[in-house]
Amino acid sequence: MLGNLNNEILIKSYFMNNLFNLGDLVDRTADPSKLALVDLSRSGEPREYTHQNIDEMAMAVARGLDKLRLESGDKIAILAANSLEFLITYLGIMRAGMVAVPINHKFPIETIEFILSDADCKLIFADDARRHQIPVGYKFIVFDTNGSNEFCDFLDYGHYETIRPADDEVAMFLYTSGSTGRPKGVPLTHKGHLWVIEMRLKQKPESDHRMLVAAPLYHMNGLAICKVAFAGHLGIVLLPQFDAKEYISAIEKYKVTWLTSVAAMMAMVVREGDLLSTTNLSSVRIVRMGSAPVSEQLVRDIKRTLPNAKITNGYGTTEAGPVVYGQHPEGLAQPNISVGYPIANIARLVDGNNVNAQYGELHCKNPAVMPGYNKLPEKTKEAFSEDGWYKTGDIMRSDENGFHYFVGRVDDMFNCGGENIYPSEVEKMLERHSEIEQACVVPVTDQIKGFKPVAFVVTREGSNLSEDGIKQYALANGPAYQHPRVVSFVEKLPLTGTNKIDRKSLVARAESAMKR
Repeated sequence: MLGNLNNEILIKSYFMNNLFNLGDLVDRTADPSKLALVDLSRSGEPREYTHQNIDEMAMAVARGLDKLRLESGDKIAILAANSLEFLITYLGIMRAGMVAVPINHKFPIETIEFILSDADCKLIFADDARRHQIPVGYKFIVFDTNGSNEFCDFLDYGHYETIRPADDEVAMFLYTSGSTGRPKGVPLTHKGHLWVIEMRLKQKPESDHRMLVAAPLYHMNGLAICKVAFAGHLGIVLLPQFDAKEYISAIEKYKVTWLTSVAAMMAMVVREGDLLSTTNLSSVRIVRMGSAPVSEQLVRDIKRTLPNAKITNGYGTTEAGPVVYGQHPEGLAQPNISVGYPIANIARLVDGNNVNAQYGELHCKNPAVMPGYNKLPEKTKEAFSEDGWYKTGDIMRSDENGFHYFVGRVDDMFNCGGENIYPSEVEKMLERHSEIEQACVVPVTDQIKGFKPVAFVVTREGSNLSEDGIKQYALANGPAYQHPRVVSFVEKLPLTGTNKIDRKSLVARAESAMKR
């Protein structure tokens, strides 16, 4: 048995050492007929594909691009919901030595047009539902729907020799959400994100894992887990978008073992009490959340819903990749709401001149860090410290064992009567109340205080909690200046296209309500 295990490790090490293009993640030492993808993008028509199928279709995309006489380094956009077509196009673009540009299809058309221009895109792949979002003047290919053969006709099946990129060559552009202005283009390299995959596979995921992906593929979260699954020769169950009921049903039907999500998605899942009571979710062994803070209450709810699962809270950024934290060197278990233990020489907390602080802004330095924002030299300069570390803008604190905890965004922090308030700190305090399921705290302008906190709250089923009751709880459990001056009860919190809480819309809603 030990001999077989050592042999397997040697084979996997050989495979990782021979990866050179982010679009070619096929482990050709493994069984090509193993199921790689269950695509649920077509309602009522699940489609299943092996690792060999994915390899052949990614080659067909690369050959199709070559026939169009596109050149190495050309930017190719993808404007579509999650699907097989999205994934093989993404992989094929990079295999051909071109740069994949996934675009958030929930952006307004003028923002999509800006991104296409900013990235100098030569071609767009889109699904039929987003065809109308393509600006005039751009060449495009529509994924096959409604009897169309456009994408099928584009594919050119046959062997393709994957392009070997230079060490610093860009594989993809991801665009930031644009919550504080226009989206910024983030170039990411082959070498940097192959390192991400290698770091993930060092954790030795079990070979029978089947991962449920509902996060959008235009976002780091969804893309990263799919690439890890392909490189690790694992399986993916892919939903076109997140819907709590469909997510739960897919777990049972396809015996999903690994959930990748953000906190807001899992908060919606655990609210589906009736469906959960009649659904078998015992297959789930891992729940990994990222991209947003996690509350103790949510962890308790998930543990009750998925008692067989190990729950971990991750962290990452578009600019610096999803590998920042790892295992504690002494084997200590990661606390529920911690983002993990900082990997040596990759993460540090900075407070003024103190670059090894216990509380401060997180800086990152690893192979996955972007070379700089596209066409934005001043923004790039602002984003890096003088000694070359990427400044995330996230405030973290470290506990006595070295584990890090998210405190808030530098740009989310607001001042109320001379006191700095980080919304996530107030939210965590509110969510410790047994009747509060979720809370989001935002600032509204105030002539005297500068800003004051307003809370939007989702209560648990059967709660009789009042606005005054929440205010009194906040005053009893935190500093007085943090307590929300107004509390609004909502059935659910609005989400952005990346399934994070849409704070911008809540700020507008709060400001509007205060003016009435």
